[in-house]
Amino acid sequence: MSTRREQQQAFGFTNWGGKRRGAGRKPQGEQACVSHKKRAPLKRYEPVHVTVKLERGLPSLRGAQAFRAVRRALVRGCERFGFRLVHWSIQSNHAHLIVEVEDKSALTRGMKGLCVRIAQGLNALWRRSGRVFADRFHAHVLKTPTEVRNALRYVLRNVEKHGLRFVDGFDPCTSGDSFDGWKNARASAQSSSAFGRAQTWLLTKGWRRLGLIPLNLSPRTAKP
Repeated sequence: MSTRREQQQAFGFTNWGGKRRGAGRKPQGEQACVSHKKRAPLKRYEPVHVTVKLERGLPSLRGAQAFRAVRRALVRGCERFGFRLVHWSIQSNHAHLIVEVEDKSALTRGMKGLCVRIAQGLNALWRRSGRVFADRFHAHVLKTPTEVRNALRYVLRNVEKHGLRFVDGFDPCTSGDSFDGWKNARASAQSSSAFGRAQTWLLTKGWRRLGLIPLNLSPRTAKP
């Protein structure tokens, strides 16, 4: 009798405690792009490098009409809710932004507003409805002059990472025309910016101590 009872107890029980495979919030899109862990607190003197990725199957953001729609949205939402967009780069299926924010809440509100404006503009252009961005944005806090300089170089010259180079100037799908930190400034046509002006020490002065950023150097042979 005791043996039969032990055999019955060995079957039919489910472990409901602890971590379970497949539990938790499901990713948006086909796969998760960004961790959904709680974001760390932000400090107002630390710039942030933000990346947003387009849904798969949508046209390139670097097409003339799509780029104009995105840039128009960036201009309209560049400085709101304690959020300030300073520099940006538009690639075919993603965008890089360098922003200053008052706190984590300002980053969330500012990015939500930008993404909504961009999505509305693109959906109107493409005559579609539905989600435009694959997942929530990725944010990397820039804490040192080195991190800020590296982020500026990465964002403004990001097109080189994708195999392109503009011999006669900066990438026109970036804020490079208003960037005053190019090493060979003669090749850079400076213009007034329609976007927010940097106010943090790291983004205005700190990174410059490490040297200005070269323009139009081959990523294979040149070193910054």
